Amino acid sequence: MNQHHRQDAIVELVRQNGYVSIEQLTDHFSVTPQTIRRDLNTLSDEGRIRRVHGGAGVESSTVNTAYSTRKTLHLDEKERIARCVAAQIPDHASLFINIGTSNEMIAQALLEHQGLEIITNNLNVAAILQRKEDFTVIIAGGQVRSRDGGIIGEATIDFINQFKVDVGIIGISGIDEDGSLLEFDYQEVRVAQAIIANSRRVYLAADYSKFHRNPVVRQGNLAQLDALFTDRQPPEAIRRLLIEHDVTLHVA
Repeated sequence: MNQHHRQDAIVELVRQNGYVSIEQLTDHFSVTPQTIRRDLNTLSDEGRIRRVHGGAGVESSTVNTAYSTRKTLHLDEKERIARCVAAQIPDHASLFINIGTSNEMIAQALLEHQGLEIITNNLNVAAILQRKEDFTVIIAGGQVRSRDGGIIGEATIDFINQFKVDVGIIGISGIDEDGSLLEFDYQEVRVAQAIIANSRRVYLAADYSKFHRNPVVRQGNLAQLDALFTDRQPPEAIRRLLIEHDVTLHVA
């Protein structure tokens, strides 16, 4: 069993049992404790499990991984996804771009485009895009979250509702097997829902780790998307839903 498959299997064992020890995992996979510790540290850094003394437990469904940590995770995968999304955006298009580290990389990838108009509730996205003289960058009003530069609240929703754009680019914290798009902050969810409602096409950028996370707040459903951009083939249940709802899958 290769490393990716073993780590996926570890996550599934943690989900099934709530807690597994290093000793149980070394016996189950016939590998050394050092190998299991490295796997657990990697999975914990990715936010897929919670590292505890002597083993691993279920990740919190109510508290997201710190923004500073998320910025360092899956960099290669996020860069590939960002280039793939950017390739689908024509010059002179209008866009929403919401909160998330993947969306910040998409903003970077869009700098080669011409004449874009971008409405965003992400200060980091605005800072990246403002350097382009031929771009129009519009920042939504509202409450700024100090931890990640996201803008949320009723004023943000009202502002988003003034526009109708070509493409809404959204991020997500987790995707459930039933197709639910999940987040940690209900205020962020309400802004994302407004973006979805006011976009002619909706693109979701999500690296593979998002298929193994279960935040508590429902943002929407895969059926509301026009395209999903990720770095590996999704789980079979997700692939079936994408086909059923005619959502285009792009694997970067």
